[in-house]
Amino acid sequence: MSANDLLTMQATDGTTFDRDGLMMLAQVNGITLAFNDQGTGFPLVFLHAFPLNRTMWGDQEKTLSPQFRVLAIDLRGHGESDAPLWHYSLDQAVDDIRGLLDHLSIKQAVFVGLSMGGYILLAFYRKYSERVKGMILADTRAQADTEDGKRARFEMAQIAYKQGASAIADIMIPKLLTPGTIQTRPELVQRVRRMIEGNQVSGIAGDLMAMAERPDSVPFLQQIRCPTQIIVGELDVPTPPVDARLMADRIPYASLSVIPGAGHLSNLEQPDRFNETVRAFVSTVTR
Repeated sequence: MSANDLLTMQATDGTTFDRDGLMMLAQVNGITLAFNDQGTGFPLVFLHAFPLNRTMWGDQEKTLSPQFRVLAIDLRGHGESDAPLWHYSLDQAVDDIRGLLDHLSIKQAVFVGLSMGGYILLAFYRKYSERVKGMILADTRAQADTEDGKRARFEMAQIAYKQGASAIADIMIPKLLTPGTIQTRPELVQRVRRMIEGNQVSGIAGDLMAMAERPDSVPFLQQIRCPTQIIVGELDVPTPPVDARLMADRIPYASLSVIPGAGHLSNLEQPDRFNETVRAFVSTVTR
């Protein structure tokens, strides 16, 4: 189904809703961004991992929207947002998010960024710290890519170009989920696969470029002054607990929560524990 098939009504601010009133579309920085906006209360903005989309936050939306206003955004190149064929950067994603917040008249929010979403959140704070009431950095890291890491991203972009998104799913699923989850939770594996395969190659390759070019944020961590919660899956391989502890040690007064039995997508593998950590942090920050 195309985006045009979904559009049924338009608010006075230009936001367009789908038939169910869940997905919304807004024109920001020359592209269309898709997002969900549920609940009332203090805004809580979720930034998804690579190469997924906003639906990875479904459990969080259901659990937290009765207490907070929950926004889950399809970042440029993902899901039902536009995926232009051109250069991508983290700062570009940052400006997209700021533009959407301006469009929705949201002056300040608590942000949750997982993996690539965490990279973008650090870049957002660097540029627009006054918009951040608090932040949760989940299953991510502050270090830049090594030369080997950059080379691996380049190689993955070539695979995406030649073989498509399904080949990326084959590569990424063993990195995103624990072996136990892959063996015993086929419905979750298929959910993750659908998210990956639903992305356009232009967006996958663009994000790989953006992540490879991101700066080292370790020296910047000590400048963070907003309340910060670090979350990491105990079994996370791409961004292991040692990376989370580095951030927790460098960011003033940051807290660290390690989720047992979870891998890189801790919010999907252990949603109850993840949700309670988010709820407790946001409740404290917004009290």
